[in-house]
Amino acid sequence: MDEPFVCITDMLRRFATERGEHAALICGDEVLTYAALDARVDRFAAALQRDGIQPRDAIALCATASIDYAVAFLGGLRAGAAVAPLAPSSSAASLVGMIGNSGARLLFLDEEVKRLLEPVAAEVRATPVALDAHAGSLALDSWLAPAGTQPTPVAIDPAWPFNIIYSSGTTGTPKGIVQSHGMRWAYAVRSRERGYGPDAITLISTPLYSNTTLVSFMPTLTFGGTVVLMPKFDTTRYLEQAQRHRATHTMLVPVQYQRLMADPEFDRYDLSSFEAKFCTSAPFAASLKADIVRRWPGRLTEYYGMTEGGGSCQLEADRWPDKLHSVGRPMEGHDIRLIDEHGKEVAVGEVGEVVGHSPAMMTGYYRQPDKTAEAEWYDPSGKRFIRSGDMGRFDADGFLTLLDRKKDMIISGGFNVYPSDLEGELRQHPDVADVAVVGAQSERWGETPVAFVVPRPHARIDEAALLEWINARVGKMQRLSALTFLDHLPRSAIGKVLKRELREQFYPAAR
Repeated sequence: MDEPFVCITDMLRRFATERGEHAALICGDEVLTYAALDARVDRFAAALQRDGIQPRDAIALCATASIDYAVAFLGGLRAGAAVAPLAPSSSAASLVGMIGNSGARLLFLDEEVKRLLEPVAAEVRATPVALDAHAGSLALDSWLAPAGTQPTPVAIDPAWPFNIIYSSGTTGTPKGIVQSHGMRWAYAVRSRERGYGPDAITLISTPLYSNTTLVSFMPTLTFGGTVVLMPKFDTTRYLEQAQRHRATHTMLVPVQYQRLMADPEFDRYDLSSFEAKFCTSAPFAASLKADIVRRWPGRLTEYYGMTEGGGSCQLEADRWPDKLHSVGRPMEGHDIRLIDEHGKEVAVGEVGEVVGHSPAMMTGYYRQPDKTAEAEWYDPSGKRFIRSGDMGRFDADGFLTLLDRKKDMIISGGFNVYPSDLEGELRQHPDVADVAVVGAQSERWGETPVAFVVPRPHARIDEAALLEWINARVGKMQRLSALTFLDHLPRSAIGKVLKRELREQFYPAAR
């Protein structure tokens, strides 16, 4: 803990010696001990070296979470490669672009991703290796170096890229966010205060390509704990796994918490083993936080930040029951400020774009210097910050309340309308389960708010009645011009509402 830098895979080596029979990874009925994990990571790293992968070269992973996915990630790190974990939910064209941008010569995938890429296979310049040994593939076990093979040791420089995470939020062309080995080690060390250690049992049901997952996955293995992987989230299965393995830690996104707390069987499961629960990646309703604090043992902490690392806020929900509408205060060593459209800082209580500086800032967007420059803001002293694109305001106690993404803000009749304000009001209606508000074009006002509502099961409500109800509760410029009922809202794998899809699909109907 006193070392300025230790490579995370060196910690695996240590635990393979000190507690080799302790479970490192569990997925279903499959268990991999630290000794077995270390040996398999060696075989993976040796195979990369055999195939000419040099330190700082990239490898790409695109598959559902599994033990071998974790082996591939860790094996890439041991060889000094930068790991580019890609979302299997991406379009084929997007995957081709990300693989090309990363420069990866090897792509580790599963059968589902192989089928997705078949129409564009000629455009993929990376050699595929199958993590699930599907038919017609080069299977991982055949590709790995022979059992007992050890790679040539690589002295990892903390400035080398650890991963390239492709993130475009919910819109735009994916950008490769480079995070260094030093940044990941520093984050793991800070995570010790959150209880990660040799007795930690972390239940993970978010995708391994997401930074949301890595901030729990990596610290658990760095300090000798056990990771329980769930390739697909299901409320009953999650609760069963939590009870069975006596989980102590978990990272979930708000929509997962929402589904768990709504499960009629939730209260019958023994969740008393939990020490810490975390949440990030999407808006987290205050009422849901309060319900979790009341019914689910263990601390609840919400994090707000960016994969780019431009500063983070932390809300300890148990300690601040009157601040659940906020995302908390800046973490120690993180500098969060708000700026106006001219790049000038705004006063406390005023709305501005969130910019942040932290010890864990990205190096930049991979091979996209122009995009990197667009994301940066410098204060008068020359200090570098990353722009979030989020709008928010600080209260007198230093707690940050988020409003909306800057691009989602609606300008109606010259007034700024924040969709989150309308969404919050609509959620107060007893028959509304979920909601998203976007802006539609209006000849009179420029833009006008429209809402997409998911009713609660068996609710009896019509569009006209709900429209009248909400418009009686908001200001003139906030009034909705249209309202549409949906069975569900389109979401990313980590729970963000895909408002771009709503706009593209429903704008004509909304107008």
